[in-house]
Amino acid sequence: MNSPFVLSYERSLLLSQPLRESIIKSIVQSMQLPVSGSGLDIGCGLGDTTFALAEALGSEGRVVGLDAEEEFLQRARCLLQNKFAIKERIAFVQGDAKELPFADKSFDWAFSMDCVGAIPVDQLILLKEVSRVVKHGGRVCLAIWSSQILLPGYPLLEAQLNATSAGIAPFAAGMTPERHIMRASAWFRQAGFTDIRAQTLLSDVCPPLSNEKIAALTDLFTMRWGNCEKEVAPEIWQNYQRLCNPNSDDFILHNPDYYAFFTYSLFSGRVM
Repeated sequence: MNSPFVLSYERSLLLSQPLRESIIKSIVQSMQLPVSGSGLDIGCGLGDTTFALAEALGSEGRVVGLDAEEEFLQRARCLLQNKFAIKERIAFVQGDAKELPFADKSFDWAFSMDCVGAIPVDQLILLKEVSRVVKHGGRVCLAIWSSQILLPGYPLLEAQLNATSAGIAPFAAGMTPERHIMRASAWFRQAGFTDIRAQTLLSDVCPPLSNEKIAALTDLFTMRWGNCEKEVAPEIWQNYQRLCNPNSDDFILHNPDYYAFFTYSLFSGRVM
């Protein structure tokens, strides 16, 4: 039986697909992957990134998607059955990013989106473990949610919500500045990588909003700020509810001029 956490997170992953699809494609395109060889997708979830990676490769390119949750992988394998052009070039494996279940130098490259760099584990340990399974000269890429403007016209409210523990996650109060996601270039350097690169990619949201994007944004509001009631003043929480609750007369997504964006930052390095 799936745990409540797995079911809730799986629901969020499914809802987020209309928002994530274009940014995933942009990230994969910017990586300029070799058309052949094999790659590893760490923290693949339901397989969205794995599918996009495989589609970007040539007919000889293969991708292994890895996740700690077997329930996610079961759903990913089901979705894969309809991906006729790539399904023979993808495999899904259950495993821990801290102890990857692969031999040394098994892959030509590795990728992780919202996993390595986002989970509360020593990032140097994770990067060194990833570099172990990537061949000399192969590139390791981390894509990480880095910013957003989701409440246009309400910058103070959004800043106040972003200052909560959920709003700054995966960073947390008490962490050193060196642990902040935007310091990832230093993680690569300290882990012994070369040719370290960083860039930020943007995805915007504008009318007309489909029902799927409205559902995705509504879930995103909840994911980012839905548990911060005890951390903010009552009037801030009331304004959040007024703007982000679809049952509210002032629901912000009903504004015909709604425009928002979010960014992902892509950090990478080459294995020595």
